[in-house]
Amino acid sequence: MISRDFAGTLIMDFFVAFGVIIGGSLIGGMGALLIGKPPLSTVHDLAASLKIWALVAAIGGTFDAITSLERGLITGTHADVYKTIAMMCAALAGANAGTMIIQWITQEQISP
Repeated sequence: MISRDFAGTLIMDFFVAFGVIIGGSLIGGMGALLIGKPPLSTVHDLAASLKIWALVAAIGGTFDAITSLERGLITGTHADVYKTIAMMCAALAGANAGTMIIQWITQEQISP
């Protein structure tokens, strides 16, 4: 059974990653408009390049996640490993959802 606090953490991870992609791309597009670059193309490029940073921002930095995985594997508490993997998956889902919305807005395919 998932605790209420952990479910809240998963939701927060999803929306933090989602917000990094949407906010970073749209604000970057406004910056591109100010300097004379094509804004939709820049928004599209930023969405693709911010994906990994959205994941890192959502889980609070990679060092904590790696430490949690290590602690879970060494001490044999697999619950920590599963929770960390679930947090990474929630953050990746949020980043992917944000990227899909940016793809819909710009009408361009984002290559992997």
